[in-house]
Amino acid sequence: MTTTRSSSYALVPTSPVLGAEVVGINLANGVDEATAAALREDFWRHKVLVFRGQDLSPDAHVAAVRIFDEPFDHPLWRRRDPDNRLVYVFDLEKGGRASSWHVGGTWRNPPFNIESLTYQVVPEIGGRTLWADLQAAYDGLSEPFKVLLESVNAEYSAYPGDGTYDRPPVTETIEHPVVRTYRHTGRKGLFLSSSAIRLTGIGSNEGQALLPFLLAHASSPNYTIGFGWQPGDFVIWDNQATWHFAVDDYHGPRAYRKVIGG
Repeated sequence: MTTTRSSSYALVPTSPVLGAEVVGINLANGVDEATAAALREDFWRHKVLVFRGQDLSPDAHVAAVRIFDEPFDHPLWRRRDPDNRLVYVFDLEKGGRASSWHVGGTWRNPPFNIESLTYQVVPEIGGRTLWADLQAAYDGLSEPFKVLLESVNAEYSAYPGDGTYDRPPVTETIEHPVVRTYRHTGRKGLFLSSSAIRLTGIGSNEGQALLPFLLAHASSPNYTIGFGWQPGDFVIWDNQATWHFAVDDYHGPRAYRKVIGG
């Protein structure tokens, strides 16, 4: 894969579809505006950026996210870092595992723009994270199918969650278009999460047939990348152009911090 360079860092694409590693930059020291602008352009293009060995403090994690978007203060999240309330703490010996294809923030409109993680403890073997490009998945559909999807929404629970993966009984719901136009480039893509309750805008039987197909299509290996982790790694991804999957193939602890953008 070809490495590209800016004046301050190198970018190593992970695949022709999405994802790249950023090499030669220390986010803990902050970046100048020219570097920040270049990082944003690369982020919008590649959708998932990985920075190895950053060892970011909670405050530095928030500052890194601010390069791309304003951090989001979740209304109900309980597990916050004591040094910065915008940092949400996960210890997967003490909480659930999100081992399904999903998008964050489907309970709100608009959903989160971005999500990010810094890793403190990782398993010796396994524990990779997968991402799939929802814009590439949309491009892989036929033109008549794209026309149909323009009038289809997906319905989700409007409960904002509390920092765990518990799902209470659905009372209020919210809908999102299945086809979303990307805010920076105007490119269209699918917008789906495995937590979708049903499709609307078409008949119930049609939705029951169509939703499993879309979920399977959007997670095709043709549109997917994966990364493994070491302590200190930082990853940020576009939550409105990709969805992700935490592979549940490991034993022992896994701890990380999350900061949400938008």
